[in-house]
Amino acid sequence: MPKSKERGALPDGKHVFGTARVGEKGQIVIPKEARELFGIASGDTLLILGDERTGLIVTKPDVIHKVAAKVFRQMEKE
Repeated sequence: MPKSKERGALPDGKHVFGTARVGEKGQIVIPKEARELFGIASGDTLLILGDERTGLIVTKPDVIHKVAAKVFRQMEKE
């Protein structure tokens, strides 16, 4: 799949990695390009969040910790 810059349809830093089929055990394979870009390796723990309207978020737990820290700092300012 061409990089998003070549397609011209997506802003910098935004990606479409394709699709993943859910296996019999409910597992999916994260595309290699996505694993490499986000530093996801075998054995890593991922956080799965869900919103019934908008869907799922799959991220490394440290990303959420950074966001939570920003929220708490903002709350202290108010």
